[in-house]
Amino acid sequence: MPQNEIKIPRIIIAGTHSGCGKTTVATGLMGALSARGLTVQPFKVGPDFIDPTHHTSICGRGSRNLDPYMMGKDEVVNTFIQASEGADIAVIEGVMGLHDGVEGTGESSTADVAQILSCPTILVCDVKGMSRSVHAMILGYTTYDPKVTFAGVIYNRGGSDHHREMIGSAERVQSLGWIPRRDELQVKSRHLGLAMAGEEEGLQKSGAIVEECCTIDRIIQAASSAPPLQKRYEDMSEREGQVQIGVAMDAAFCFYYAENFRKLRRAGADLIFFSPMTDHLPDVDALYLGGGYPELHAAALEKNSSRQEIRKAADAGLPIFGECGGLVYLSRSLRTVEGSYAGVGVIPGDAEMKNRFQALGYVDGTVAGDYPLFPQDLSFRGHEFHYSILHPDNDCRYAFTLKRGKGIMDGKDGIIEGNTIAGYTHVYFTERFAEAFVAMAEKNKT
Repeated sequence: MPQNEIKIPRIIIAGTHSGCGKTTVATGLMGALSARGLTVQPFKVGPDFIDPTHHTSICGRGSRNLDPYMMGKDEVVNTFIQASEGADIAVIEGVMGLHDGVEGTGESSTADVAQILSCPTILVCDVKGMSRSVHAMILGYTTYDPKVTFAGVIYNRGGSDHHREMIGSAERVQSLGWIPRRDELQVKSRHLGLAMAGEEEGLQKSGAIVEECCTIDRIIQAASSAPPLQKRYEDMSEREGQVQIGVAMDAAFCFYYAENFRKLRRAGADLIFFSPMTDHLPDVDALYLGGGYPELHAAALEKNSSRQEIRKAADAGLPIFGECGGLVYLSRSLRTVEGSYAGVGVIPGDAEMKNRFQALGYVDGTVAGDYPLFPQDLSFRGHEFHYSILHPDNDCRYAFTLKRGKGIMDGKDGIIEGNTIAGYTHVYFTERFAEAFVAMAEKNKT
């Protein structure tokens, strides 16, 4: 095999539509393979933060997002190869329906990632209420785009043995499993999606069921048939830390892209994780407050001393970057159905929770001016999904102009106050974005 190529057994779990059982099958396969003693590297197509927490819990290796819209195709390959080092097999959970991508296109769809990675695909079909008709659906999915290579199909939510016999009599695509309806596989959810790993046990049980109901040996064989991938990078090493960046990480702040951490470290940052609910603010040169569920932990966040410590540090010039939940926490107050809670008070505005989502989709933006943290005309992509709104003061200044996305209001995002920038966009860091953040931390340190 040429030196610039690498062989990684891999399989992608696709679905006919959202809710067909992709997550159950993907996590179950991860669990079944892990139980066999294999080292499994998990991935998730798209910008989702929640499914990867389940993958990580099951596999013991950090799940990574694969999103061509945010990352670009080369970085999808780079991230996949880098993350898969030392693994025996990679399992990728798809997103939505197989061909569902950005704005009705195929970009960033499961099929798109399958083609970029030359990855064999398993189609998950919910067969409740269907028999022979399921094969017409499967035939459509497997012939719609001939560039997608199919390993087979897994039938989910099956019924009786007779139901299985009716479907099996007309099969045209290899069956790799028949999973009957089981109540224990139901997973709790909340307003931003499934419950986080550790909050429920449904997906932890899926490994034994997939082992029982699917032909794991055939799936491994299909994964091993994937062709070698060509490396598209040279140096992926991380630099020795020159600055320390504090990262809020707890039940309130838990939505981060793993690649953002890697890029910050590569740019020369040591990351210091702490909980704004229970810890003091550590001695750091900058602060990164990601998204999550501050509304579920508003009382604890209000009570803990780090809230005042962050305000004092911001007033003294500490560089702070806040995303979504971080924006809400940095605002003056948060109103929920339970009451009103004080925030850090750095951002001149007040947050309010609503009973339906206020924005959902990809973001494409640029830095609109020469502001602290990030240089003018720095471009970025990301994602937004939130149930809160911010009522900003009329004289707020905004660092980001969005070509795609809503932001805080009317395509403006990233309120700037001193050396703090906070907005609704979950930014997928480019190397330049991370380097600019670290440079600001270095400037603050000196």
